[in-house]
Amino acid sequence: MKIGILSDTHKKSEFAQEIINHLIKNGAEFLIHAGDIVEPKVLEYLKNSGVKYVAVYGNNDAPLVNFHNRYNLVQEPYYFKLANTNFKLMHLPFYMNPDADIVIFGHTHIFECDFKNNTLFLNPGEACARNKPLIECAMLEVTANKYGVTYYNKKPKSSDFSESHFFFERTI
Repeated sequence: MKIGILSDTHKKSEFAQEIINHLIKNGAEFLIHAGDIVEPKVLEYLKNSGVKYVAVYGNNDAPLVNFHNRYNLVQEPYYFKLANTNFKLMHLPFYMNPDADIVIFGHTHIFECDFKNNTLFLNPGEACARNKPLIECAMLEVTANKYGVTYYNKKPKSSDFSESHFFFERTI
């Protein structure tokens, strides 16, 4: 299963829409937003994407509580199962223990893909191009025996995403 992941869109909803389109074009069957959504438009983009999604509240998302019942918004840490895999989703990297197969987080605005103690820790970087001149996101592919991560980034005015690939052997 291919899972598109973005985080930290902040006030750059147009970048969020571009990322969602890119991830779906590249086969995303599910979308995850790891917080700091900020703009309700981003929730609408996720809802209208045509694929299932989940989004976690970030430290800048308190005003979105008014939209809680209209969208699939969850509080951190949020545990769920997808593709026979246990996930933990959060924005703040405060619960970084390996109590799930995959731990997805945001907040730092830094791409991270680390496999420790049979747990994949994944931060897709920043969608908003605030701390660096890059729009970032990731695609996670989960199979029975491996995790594949594709890290995408591009400059805001560029038309094409660059990509890097990471693979990890999964033991069940």
